[in-house]
Amino acid sequence: MLAYQHAYHAGNVADVHKHVTLNALLARLHGKASAITCVDTHAGRGIYPLDAQETQRGGEYITGVMPLWEQRQKLAERSPVLKEWLDDLATLNPNGTLSCYPGSPWWFGHTLRDQDTLALFELHPGEVKHLEEAREALPHNVRVTYGDGPETLLDQLPFPTPRLCVLIDPSYEIKSEYAQMADVLAATAYKVRHAIVAIWYPLLPENRHQALLEGIVDYDVRKVWRSELIFRDPSAGRGMYGSGLVIMNPPWQLDSILNDAFGIIAACYGEQASHRSGWLVEE
Repeated sequence: MLAYQHAYHAGNVADVHKHVTLNALLARLHGKASAITCVDTHAGRGIYPLDAQETQRGGEYITGVMPLWEQRQKLAERSPVLKEWLDDLATLNPNGTLSCYPGSPWWFGHTLRDQDTLALFELHPGEVKHLEEAREALPHNVRVTYGDGPETLLDQLPFPTPRLCVLIDPSYEIKSEYAQMADVLAATAYKVRHAIVAIWYPLLPENRHQALLEGIVDYDVRKVWRSELIFRDPSAGRGMYGSGLVIMNPPWQLDSILNDAFGIIAACYGEQASHRSGWLVEE
């Protein structure tokens, strides 16, 4: 379980899918002044240099974020959501060259308000070290916890703030994690009914993610929306062919806003790419 390090995959299609969603979600939540506790259960590092040895080995950013970065002006004109995301990405790459890509701690942290709190959970000791080293670049109301993210989340619920936003992003190196994440979602919904929780999952030919989706349906967790960004033909080979997200209690109209944005993104990835979405469980 501790073998996974996201540096090998930084800036890939899954990161695009997760972080466009997260950025749009946080922008809508910040429309109200009440405080939010944000939780990242599998934080990884704050920022990933794209020239790092690990990132260069797979080069997944070349087919992930790079095509969008190269078309950023056109995309910004077509979608306010993509403009927000690309403008934020440009703050880390001000000279116009995409030299680094931020992980989810940065996407949470760069818009964190004084009344909000960000809890970063990470089990990999090397990644925790990176997070601690990056603390100076993070706001004061961020705390880093070394430990199992989902377990720590459930131990700490409920939080004192009126609102809660959680990103759960496992490696799924252990197959049982799919069903386990459905358990975590149901337990979070039981303790904090209004919580907004996003769970990422890979789309693989083995369809292991069905254990997550079926578990959510079996638990009858209410108001869960699903988004899947497919970037290649599933039958074209082994490995991940797409990225999935389920979001419990998404803000009003987030589904339609993201449908538009990911339709535009899919077109940038070629004819084999598509976006599909719908309500896994409604009210």
